[in-house]
Amino acid sequence: MVKAVVGANWGDEGKGKITDMLAEHADIIVRFQGGANAGHTIKNNYGKFALHTLPSGVFYGHTTSIIGNGVALDIPRLLEEVRSITDRGVPAPKLLVSDRAQIVMSYHVLFDQYEEERLGGRSFGSTKSGIAPFYSDKYAKTGIQVSELFDGQLLAEKVRRVCETKNILLEHLYHKPLLEAEDLMAELHKYKEMIAPYVADVSAFLAGALKEGKVVLLEGQLGTLRDPDHGIYPMVTSSSTLAAYGAIGAGIPPYEISEVITVCKAYSSAVGAGEFVTEIFGEEADELRKRGGDGGEFGATTGRPRRMGWFDCVASKYGCRLQGTTGVAFTVLDVLGYLDEIPVCTGYEIDGKVTTEFPVTAQLKKAKPVYEILPGWKCDITGIRNYQELPQNCRNYIEFVEKQIGYPVTMVSNGPAREDIIYRK
Repeated sequence: MVKAVVGANWGDEGKGKITDMLAEHADIIVRFQGGANAGHTIKNNYGKFALHTLPSGVFYGHTTSIIGNGVALDIPRLLEEVRSITDRGVPAPKLLVSDRAQIVMSYHVLFDQYEEERLGGRSFGSTKSGIAPFYSDKYAKTGIQVSELFDGQLLAEKVRRVCETKNILLEHLYHKPLLEAEDLMAELHKYKEMIAPYVADVSAFLAGALKEGKVVLLEGQLGTLRDPDHGIYPMVTSSSTLAAYGAIGAGIPPYEISEVITVCKAYSSAVGAGEFVTEIFGEEADELRKRGGDGGEFGATTGRPRRMGWFDCVASKYGCRLQGTTGVAFTVLDVLGYLDEIPVCTGYEIDGKVTTEFPVTAQLKKAKPVYEILPGWKCDITGIRNYQELPQNCRNYIEFVEKQIGYPVTMVSNGPAREDIIYRK
């Protein structure tokens, strides 16, 4: 059985906690796309962690953690992350890295920084982790696969071609120091030594595991609205954030994915640039940001304050539809307990007409939120385990959202800890 855990919105929905929780009953957890440019925050018996590449189920001794072929693999950052958890008492993970994954090089990070610098005020709000240059090279067929680290002749020829093309840009566009082939070969030899113990034919491993009836979790990074095809282009990431891509990024048949758990926050937040119809500002945003998440709404990778907003039914319905949602995990509901009234966006007004369908970016820029105001519940709901024990107004809020988006809310997260979860049938 394969389950996918993905985000409905801009990312930062709380996928890490849901994956960590579901991993208790899983055998294998796979990161299938993205790189170290976004993080998943986990709070469990070992403490609080911000993971960037490792799958969020890495804290269980019985699981195997996999870095799939769809991931932008930053080898030093991955191994640094492994050390960061083992140094805090977490058992060394059983880790496999796909031999078909491609490597984030030091020059990818530099090009990311140089391009953001060149664009200035027109920048994309990149985390400067090298992700866009990495995926550009992957699809331009100039990237370096993990398997190629073990073929010295092929690697030397590839490095020569990389220097030829990159140095033209460095000299004439960015006016920065040129790449040296010897330096790149030394970098790659170091990466080979670091990653060699973990390299595997991941697709074959997963095929065998599925034949044996193992439970596999696919963990996505970011959310639907950051997908390069279906998101708020061009303010998107560079790999598909959809559950459907999980089959490609892990190397399994698409029909194996039987459940898609799509994570939605009970309000909205986003890191980085792009359209955000329900965004709020000033003291209202500061208060929600301060109370939000576990210790406040700040990016797990960058530490940047997240942009805040009210729940967006239009965006979330769209996000769930594109993911192929079988159940919604509704997170950080406990945060809203301070509010007398809670606005919920049920439509967008565009050019004088109200729509409940999520539009393309050019139309989105003109959209104004249409709100329905719901009464708050004015109490702390942390620790409640039975849905019927939630305050009536709290249940009304969940059921209103559920009806608006058209997908069943099967899990409600009402606190930061692993056990702070309510299951609904």
